[in-house]
Amino acid sequence: QVRLVESGGGLVYPGGSLRLQCDYSGIITSDYSMGWFRQPPGKQREWVATIARDGAASYADSVKGRFTIARDSDLGAMYLQMNNLTPEDSGDYYCIAVVVEFRGPQDYWGRGTQGTSPS
Repeated sequence: QVRLVESGGGLVYPGGSLRLQCDYSGIITSDYSMGWFRQPPGKQREWVATIARDGAASYADSVKGRFTIARDSDLGAMYLQMNNLTPEDSGDYYCIAVVVEFRGPQDYWGRGTQGTSPS
């Protein structure tokens, strides 16, 4: 059973930094990618960043140059380093694993962690 648990959220003033962590387990194949989404208050969930199976990273334009996604497969952990935070970065952050299984790609989500940068 795939399980993802986020941690590291908190309150940071504009210009500050946060490092989110997603601990994952139960993925028995190497054919998976992972990523982060966020949901600002009162808005829809939006994509933030993805790290592919080969380690290639991609980012939403709104976070490019400020956020860095990384993964340590041996530890079963994924990270999101968030620098120079703005109030627009506030929201619930969710990690996702897209795992290629015999029945096709399956999405697995964590329950989220909250990051807040007050205006």
